[in-house]
This record gives sequence, C-alpha cells and structure tokens, in this order.
Amino acid sequence: MERQLLFYMHAGSGNHGCEAIADATLEALTEECRNENYIPPVIITNNKEQDMKYGLGDRVSKGQCSIIEERHIAEDLIPHVMYYAYRKVTGDAVSFLRYQFKDVLKKASQYKNPIAVSIGGDNYCYPEMVNDLKLAHEAFLEKGMSSILMGCSVEPDTVKDLKDDLLKFDLITVRESISYKGMIDGGIPEDKVKLCPDPAFMLPVKKGSLPEGFVKGNTIGLNVSPMVQGKEASPGITMENYRNLIRHILNDIEGSKVLLVPHVVWKSNDDRQPLTQLYEEFKDTGRVILAEDASAEELKGLISECRIFIGARTHSTIAAYSTCVPTLVLGYSVKSRGIATDLFGTDENYVVPVQKLTSDKDLVEAFDFILKNEDGIRERLQEIMPEYSKRAADNARYIKELV
Repeated sequence: MERQLLFYMHAGSGNHGCEAIADATLEALTEECRNENYIPPVIITNNKEQDMKYGLGDRVSKGQCSIIEERHIAEDLIPHVMYYAYRKVTGDAVSFLRYQFKDVLKKASQYKNPIAVSIGGDNYCYPEMVNDLKLAHEAFLEKGMSSILMGCSVEPDTVKDLKDDLLKFDLITVRESISYKGMIDGGIPEDKVKLCPDPAFMLPVKKGSLPEGFVKGNTIGLNVSPMVQGKEASPGITMENYRNLIRHILNDIEGSKVLLVPHVVWKSNDDRQPLTQLYEEFKDTGRVILAEDASAEELKGLISECRIFIGARTHSTIAAYSTCVPTLVLGYSVKSRGIATDLFGTDENYVVPVQKLTSDKDLVEAFDFILKNEDGIRERLQEIMPEYSKRAADNARYIKELV
C-alpha cells in the first residue's frame, strides 16, 4: 500500500478507547501490508504527549506510525482573534479547521496520494461535535484527498441530517448492525458502507502482574464514567446503583473481590473520580481494589482476568467481550445496543440504558441475569469471538482495497 494514510479526529490516548482503536488499526494494517511496500500512517492527535506515554508510543518507536499534534486555536490568542475576524468577514467556516490541521495540510503535496481517515467511533453520535466533524472533513477534501470514515456508530434517526457529509466519504466502515441499517435506510449507498466490528476487538492483550488482592476466577470488574453520569435522568442514580451492586457482590458472592477499572483519564472527564469515590466508601471491606491507569493493551489484559465485567465505557466492555468475559453494559447510545445485538441477537439483559435507570437496584437486577447465565454467556463468546474479532481486521482490509 503506497499511499499515505492520515488518521484524524483522534482525541488522545488518555481516552483508552481512542487509543485502542488507533493501536488495533495500526496492528491490522501492519499485518495486512507486511509483504508490501507500506508507508506508515500519520496519526493526527489532540494530545501527542498522551499518545507517546501509552501504546502508540511503542508503535512510533517500531516505525509503524508517526504522530503530529493538532494546533489548538483556543490556546493561541492572536491566531484565534485573527481567524475569528476572518471568519466573521468572509463566512469561511472551514478556516478554524484549516488552522487546527495546518501542520498536516501544508504538507499535503509532500504526501504520496494521501487519504484522510476520520476515526469514527461514536463521534457522530454527539450533536455538539457534528459541525466540526463536517468542517474537518471539508478541510481535507479541499486538498483533493480521498476520505474514509472508519469504525463509526451513528444514531439511525440522524442519518438524514448527516447525509450530505456522509456521501462525501469514499468508504464508511460501520461497527454494528443498527447503525449500518440506519445508514442504508437513510440513503447511503450499500457499495459505500461496510459492516465490520470495532477495530478494538482485535487489540492485542498485554498481561502483567495482577493488583494485590485480585482473586483469579472470582473478581468482578466495574467501570463507571462521568460521561454516563451526565446522561442519567435522575441525579445520583448511577452511583447509587453502583453502590448497591458492590454491596450485592460482596454480600452474596462468597470470597468475591471487586476491581474498579478506569478507562478514560482526561482531567475534564476522568473515570478515576467516581471510581475513587466508590473505592473510599468500600475500601475498609478489604475486598475492593482500584486499578491504576495503564495502556489500552494492559487494561485489556487486566479486564480479561475478571469473572464478570460491568462497564460504562464502550471500549472497556469491548476489552471484556473480546476476551470472553461475561459483560453487562451501562449504555447511553446506539453503539452499545448495536454491539450487544450483533453478539447475542438482542441487547435485552445485556445493556442497561443509563437514561432508563429508575430504581437504585436496576443494575443489581441486570447483574443477576449475567451471574445466573455466566457459563452460557462465556460459552457463547468463546464460540463466536475468534471469527468476530478476526472480522475487525476488515477495517484495514477495506482501507487497503480502496487504496
């Protein structure tokens, strides 16, 4: 593959879901193109320091990618004022995004037939991001580049509002069937849209020493996030559900331990805040453990050792699913419903929408279904996961075919 891939809309590896997508995609591309001339991709990131700290830093050292940090116009006062005035006068809305990606766009002529790859995830599920996503896409199209939207989820009822932008992509890979059907029903041509699992399903597992007190075979992993708390219908109900769930596990599962696993550690959106609160409330039991921050591959290794996992962050649950750990998802968007449906034929009993939490025992009841059926769920995952995870590499294969 002798064309330069430019991956953009990568928010930084402090979100280990973002890290997992980029890391796993690089793994797949390196494998897919191992016997060919291959130009290592460029990762355009919101935070290079974060990326170098975790798994992508290892990829850079191996020559599998390079990393360029976006410009942050909000932090650069003079350019911010100048671009604001320019946009006000000309109405050129793309100008801010040209500045954001300036260090890559000004080198566009130096890259060999560059292709802009928007790392999709659930970016298009957030209304506050959609305008910038469209403008960023336009900034690359202005340079005459082909473009790909990779590994995305999209709420079906929003496709009509996104259609003008989606049709400009040469290829779209969609990570679950609800979004895929929504795209097709919304008028996106079938030859443009491919269904394949999230790249993170094939993220390598890196196992290390387990935290002190971890009991193999009887430790329940939990993840909660400020983001999911922000989407609850009744203030405080998420944390009350987690408190009751921890009490239930400790009281009713003999010898069990609880592992609290952060998966995003941004200052503005840090899982360690609610998890530390839970840890402080239960640490005197001696049976609750707070995991330390680590790379996506290391966190996947830790989650893989859990008996059951309950998670709010999508990629913490993907780490569990892909290592055949029975999993309950506290979800808030189409992605969690779609992934569960593709794995089990239904999202019922496997996903609890945070917006529908009405009782402080809702998670306990949902957990009990997973506990009661854990052997069957594990067997189901063991049966389907090798082929399902293998299909995640199709993201790289479809990119290669376009090239």
